[in-house]
Amino acid sequence: MRSPKIPDNEVERLHALRALEILDTSQEERFDRVTRVAKRLFGVSISLVSFVDENRQWFKSAQGLDVKETPREISFCGHAINDDNLFVIPNAKDDKRFCDNPLVTDAPNIRFYAGYPLKLRPGVHIGTFCLFDIEPREMGEEDRLLLQDLGSMIEQDIKSLQMANLDELTMIPNRRGFLSLANFSLKLCRRKKLGSSIIVIDLNKFKPINDKYGHHEGDHALKTIAMELFNSFRESDVVGRLGGDEFVVFLADSTPDIVKHCLSRFTDNMARINRNSNKPYNIEFSFGFGHYDHDNQLSIEERIMQADNEMYKQKNAR
Repeated sequence: MRSPKIPDNEVERLHALRALEILDTSQEERFDRVTRVAKRLFGVSISLVSFVDENRQWFKSAQGLDVKETPREISFCGHAINDDNLFVIPNAKDDKRFCDNPLVTDAPNIRFYAGYPLKLRPGVHIGTFCLFDIEPREMGEEDRLLLQDLGSMIEQDIKSLQMANLDELTMIPNRRGFLSLANFSLKLCRRKKLGSSIIVIDLNKFKPINDKYGHHEGDHALKTIAMELFNSFRESDVVGRLGGDEFVVFLADSTPDIVKHCLSRFTDNMARINRNSNKPYNIEFSFGFGHYDHDNQLSIEERIMQADNEMYKQKNAR
């Protein structure tokens, strides 16, 4: 058995998936309607809307299968998210990647699989709309197009959820999405008696970039900051855009030294980008942060305000 390859953009992919707040939620008719139709139209044993989490695949909608999740390491969908196109296995028993997979050798005895990777945006695949059957089968061009059309319908439903919690420009959590994820992480820190930190980052001289070079260059600066926050901080950290040119990071299980180390890495990364850029401006920023013991009762919003005050002290000192 061959375990699925982890995508190169796994951190970004997981962050986008969790910002949707869709994992471990109840069934919804808009998804169930499509899986019911697919199971009947294709005449298969199972149809699913599956989201690939860090160590599992979780089923938002399942027809013909009673379980809610399976390990990612044995999942067919874990392979499918690495492809931009349909991932089709006519007979898993004849495929070296799957012939000894427990989902093939035991219940549900998968032979045929077809998965459409569900995309939030190009390259970011959070799961699949997929079909399973206990008999081998080929998939003709008409059936492939139909599966793609149904998958696109599911993507539209997901994107309607996405817009509520993700910033449309940078595709990282917006204020609402960040607060939801950060509050969840804060509860875990309090339960496990772990320290946590929060950082507020604000771009400097952002208005002159927009005024002099155009809003498309301002958008470029914002998207660059967002991507480097992903690259510089830990996978467990929650990144968000508060609004305008202000960003925020929540660090669980942290210390002041961890915060300083991550900020140093972020600063170095941004300096490298500015050196190698052909843009007529540098992307500059100020930051402020606060660290809190596990028993501190300040809310996330109150901690943001404190870090924001520290950030403005740094900005005004420039």
